[in-house]
Amino acid sequence: MSVTDVNQGSLAGRHAVVTGGSRGIGLAIAQALVEAGANATLMARDAVRLESAIAVLRTRATTQRLFAVAVDVADEASVNAAFAAARDANGAIDILVNNAGVAESAPFAKTSVDQFQRLMDINLKGVWLCTQAFAAGLPKDTAVEAPWRHVVNVASTAALKGYAYVAAYCAAKHGVLGLTRALALEWARRRVTVNAVCPGYTDTDIVAAAVANITAKTGRDADAARMELARSNPQAQLVTPEQVANAVLWLVSPGAESMNGQAISVSGGEI
Repeated sequence: MSVTDVNQGSLAGRHAVVTGGSRGIGLAIAQALVEAGANATLMARDAVRLESAIAVLRTRATTQRLFAVAVDVADEASVNAAFAAARDANGAIDILVNNAGVAESAPFAKTSVDQFQRLMDINLKGVWLCTQAFAAGLPKDTAVEAPWRHVVNVASTAALKGYAYVAAYCAAKHGVLGLTRALALEWARRRVTVNAVCPGYTDTDIVAAAVANITAKTGRDADAARMELARSNPQAQLVTPEQVANAVLWLVSPGAESMNGQAISVSGGEI
């Protein structure tokens, strides 16, 4: 029995927004939330991929409302417009999953200011802007019986430790974790939980790009490069997007309200 089976219908009527929701971890999270009954708004940069993702979700939905809107998470006006459209389509937002992000590698001395800023803008500023747009819809006074709302930030094991050659990425993800912990305290009495999930190397396009980079620089074949990345996981395997999605689903499901300010490592024991 899967986590989704256990939570079938537990999110009925709830509205979940997932950024970076057109593929990989984001799409897996959206699938898990929809299967648990949530209405979903997917946000990403590529409108064509978003429509393909919505088509996938329609195969999992029954009566849920599904909506997609293109957004640049690093642009305040774009974010505010996207969240306004999401509310118009699906109502008040109950769950925000900040998943949009990019990863780039380079030695520290060769990491340009532009590259550093790009990683900060998408990975950290994007979380900040989307969470502010979510906060704009929160009631000023929260009644004791009000439903709980949830923010889950998809960080990385790079939020919990350092990795060589990705200093800018690590800095941004450490920032995401700091923001998570600060907001968890600030909103603790507003019936809002704020948590992070921190995946290790996950079988997504980002890892595919890392494999291509390793093969280009070392001459190893793709299988050897994937094995090198998987070796950091004590289970000697890449994490799957569905495993990350199951952790997110648990954090936003009834009964997990005391989980707040946490960084859940999904890494086979690496952290």
